[in-house]
Formats: sequence, C-alpha cells, structure tokens
Amino acid sequence: MTGSGRKICIVSDAWAPQVNGVVRTLETLRSKLKARGYRVYMVTPKWFRTMPCPTYPEIPLALDARWKLPKLMSRIDADAVHIATEGPLGWAARRWCVRNGVPFTTAYHTAFPEYVEARTPLSADLLYPIFRRFHAAGSGVLVATATVRDLLRAKGFTNIVDWTRGVDTAQFHADVGDAGWGFEGPVQLYVGRVAVEKNIEAFLEADTPGTKVVVGDGPAMAKLQAAYPDVKFLGPLFGQALARAYASADVFVFPSKTDTFGLVMIEALACGTPVAAYPVQGPLDVLGPDGTGPFADWHKPIAALSDDLTAAIKAALTRDRKACAEFAKKYDWDEVARQFEAALQWRGESADASDVQAETYTP
Repeated sequence: MTGSGRKICIVSDAWAPQVNGVVRTLETLRSKLKARGYRVYMVTPKWFRTMPCPTYPEIPLALDARWKLPKLMSRIDADAVHIATEGPLGWAARRWCVRNGVPFTTAYHTAFPEYVEARTPLSADLLYPIFRRFHAAGSGVLVATATVRDLLRAKGFTNIVDWTRGVDTAQFHADVGDAGWGFEGPVQLYVGRVAVEKNIEAFLEADTPGTKVVVGDGPAMAKLQAAYPDVKFLGPLFGQALARAYASADVFVFPSKTDTFGLVMIEALACGTPVAAYPVQGPLDVLGPDGTGPFADWHKPIAALSDDLTAAIKAALTRDRKACAEFAKKYDWDEVARQFEAALQWRGESADASDVQAETYTP
C-alpha cells in the first residue's frame, strides 16, 4: 500500500448530511485513500457550533472555527493538508497553515462567484480577487476540467493542478433495477440542489411530452412546486434509491450553466441514461461539444448539447443506453485518487504503517 500510514487532513465546509457533488466526491476519496494505506481525518462542520447559511439553510457555517480549528489541526498533526472549500473552515485552516508554515493544497469545486452573482446584485468579478488570494497561499489548486483551468488562469490564479472526478460504479450501474414509478414516458430527470443558480426552470419549461421528475431539495423547492404542479418532486434520494432513479429515467437533464463539473451527469451515464445539457463549462468538458465525450479513443454519442434545451432533450432520447454505461467507466476512481495523492504536499516524517485506517476526527 502506497500510503504507509501517513496522515492526511481534509478540511471541508461541505459534508454529510449535505447532498451534493462535493460531499460525494470527498466521501469516495476518503475510502479510496484508506484503501491506498492512508489515515484520513475529516475536519467538517460536524465538530463546530454552526448557523444556517443565509439563503442556503441546509448548509451549516462553522461559527467558532477561528478559535477551535487551530487546536484540532495541531492535535491531528497531519503529514499533508487539503482544504476543499472556501468557507469559514477553509479560511480558518488556511490561516493556521500559513501561520505555522504548513504546506497545503486547495480545490476549486464550485463557481461560487457566479453563484453569488446569480443570487445577489454583486458581480462575480468583485469576488474573484478574494478567491484568488485564498488559493494563492496553497501549493496547488486542484481543478476538475480544462475549462475551469483556463478560466482561473484568465483570472490570475497560479499553481493550477488537474484533478478529474470519478463515479462509484459499484453503486451506479445499468443493472441497478427500476424505481417502479409508473410515470408516463419519456421520463426526464433532474438530480441536484433545487436552487435558482441551477437553472431548473429552463428544464421545467422545456416543451417535451412525458413526465418531468426532480430529485433533490433546496430553497427554490416550494416556489417550483407551486408553479409546476404536474412535475414530480421526489425530494432527496440516496444510495440505491438514487441509482434506481437515474436508471429509470429516459433522459437526464442538466440545465445548470454555472457548475464546474456536474458529477450527476456521470452518475446518470453510469446507470445507462443519456444526458441533455447546454454547451457550457461542465457539460462541454464532461460530455464533449458533440456529445461524444472528451476522450480521443471514444466516438459514440452519449449526450446532446444545445442552446435549445428542448432540442437537446429530444436528441438525447435517441442515444444508446449501453454506450452511456460503458462511457462512464472511463471516469475511474483509482485514477482520481492517484491524481489527488500526487498533488499533495507532505511535511515531516511518515506515520507508523502499523496503524492504517481512515477515520473522521473526533475532538
């Protein structure tokens, strides 16, 4: 095993019970790092006094991170530190690392300046200098796609490191079974946060026959339920129930124009469901401009991208489901973990290899 018991501390403002791509990525990464022989400590809002994030009440913000986190970081004494988010915990961890001369890496998971711009009068351009300062203190900022890499470079970010995303094919696969909905087809599915920046209304307004299904929760739920009474709002789903939802749909619709990757697209494809999306960052990198993906050795269409989302949905319904499931296997989690491991910056001596386990830190 490559880890030899060394300790990795991952600091994240996003963690269970939150349901999003960042949380699923970090949960799977933790298990893969464990299999590679590392001890993994997760520092998350679970161990702090929190308050609901304004307009995002399901996201807890750590109130006492500035005072409590330094003691936790010192007690963990990790060989490598990774700061996954730019929230209160991320900033507190950054401050501790800088003051103590501890190298660390960061990740750019979410186009947060654009999210803020979508919800407030603030321009994304006003926020980028703050985010650039946050990430500049680290030894590398991990990004998932070429589009995000180019965007950050244009914004003055440096030390950018490629880090792709993966899909858990043990959970998401074409043989997972049917959800038994009995909805009139074709069934068109959205999975994700129900929030304004996800552009869900564009999907719900699409002029397509069949049934539209929304899986997830968020601040826009009540408004959309009232405006679209014919849409099936199922709330959050997890595990096998989520996998069956993907597999039971005829097409997966990804209407977001701000996501930097869109892990849900790969999960849907792994379950054999083709994807319809706009030709913007995230879909372009994952699905390719012509819907055949970004890989030179793959040429089968597995998605449809168009500025006309209705047209994209109709075209995606013609894609081969077996090809979709096969394509998703290219997003291999072992490669994701290897890239993450290679990007880490280490300090001190390796931990004792006799005690190799992944764990969540409990103060």
